Amino acid sequence: QVQLVESGGGLVRAGGSLRLSCAASGRTFSSYAMGWFRQAPGKEREFGAAISWSGGSTYYADSVKGRFTISRDNAKNTVYLQMNSLQPEDTAVYYCAAGNTIVVVTSQDTDYWGQGTQVTVSS
Repeated sequence: QVQLVESGGGLVRAGGSLRLSCAASGRTFSSYAMGWFRQAPGKEREFGAAISWSGGSTYYADSVKGRFTISRDNAKNTVYLQMNSLQPEDTAVYYCAAGNTIVVVTSQDTDYWGQGTQVTVSS
């Protein structure tokens, strides 16, 4: 099993940047694919980005492609989401998730979720 804790959210002005972190417990972090999702008020949770266990493959939703970068440091049991050129529509609670495969993560078919961190982008 793996426990996930997100951090790094906050309030930022449009055009600004934030870096989210997701720290994982457990000795098997490096075997999990990881992903970032977000949920805005009144909307369903949506996929943002995912990364393979090795970090060699990354995937992005069209809405964040070119602005967000997912990365991981398996030595630190941490996955990151660098968010640049933030816009008010990026305002949401951001969650990280872990899964055995990229498909499991991107389909949200996993039980391993963090508690979320709030990102608010002001115009």
